[in-house]
Amino acid sequence: MVEVDWTILLFGAAFAGWVDAIVGGGGLILVPLLMMFGPAVAPGFQPVNALATNKLAAVWGTGSAAITLVRKVRPEPRLVVLLAAVAGIGSAFGALLATLMSSDMLRPAVIVLLVAVGIFVAFTPSFGTTGDDSLPLTWRMVALAALATTAIGTYDGFFGPGTGTFLILALTAILGRTFLMASTLAKVANTATNLGALIVFALGGHVLWLLGLALAMANIAGAQIGARMVIGRGAGFVRIVLLAVVVVMAAKLSWDQWGDALVGFF
Repeated sequence: MVEVDWTILLFGAAFAGWVDAIVGGGGLILVPLLMMFGPAVAPGFQPVNALATNKLAAVWGTGSAAITLVRKVRPEPRLVVLLAAVAGIGSAFGALLATLMSSDMLRPAVIVLLVAVGIFVAFTPSFGTTGDDSLPLTWRMVALAALATTAIGTYDGFFGPGTGTFLILALTAILGRTFLMASTLAKVANTATNLGALIVFALGGHVLWLLGLALAMANIAGAQIGARMVIGRGAGFVRIVLLAVVVVMAAKLSWDQWGDALVGFF
């Protein structure tokens, strides 16, 4: 039975890496699987271990996707460094905040935001597919991108679902880039947010290192497949997967928020 649990977790980590490499949202796949099957493979498993161990797997998978995309897409180096720095700082602050207060109050707001994002992307076909990656960067663009990345990084450390998706959308809108370039920048920033939160979780002793490293290897495999699909298929492919992930995330978070009430009603 334990072998089955391990198999499910490893395949789940690979699929989460694939999703993360394209549009983000892999945590919504791996964290619930860790909550379900983690106790069987790691005695004494606690809910916080799921969040912390997911960050260990994700930082490797997202990092590997970021390296692959940066080598191919070649974003502006100074922008990469800036976004990574502010994202990591924001995430560490968010993780500290999460130890002081509940993140449950964020879920309804995130659901509304995801629905709004889905409607906007669905009814704006040109968004992210007709951007200009050679457009000169202004100080205003860079400042707004840094501010948005800091805020989303804080959100990732505090709550997390959809961080990669929100980064892609924000950077596409602010910088006027295609989904391909925005996805590359988002992967760099998302790697930093995962690392910032991981450091905080590690200092608290919440990371299950052996389990996390095994899942990291599977996450890297999925992330590499996803990154290569992004490069090969371009912005249109990212848009389609983004819409699908937004729908799934909104449905999952809605069920977490109101599922028990609906079951009781019927």
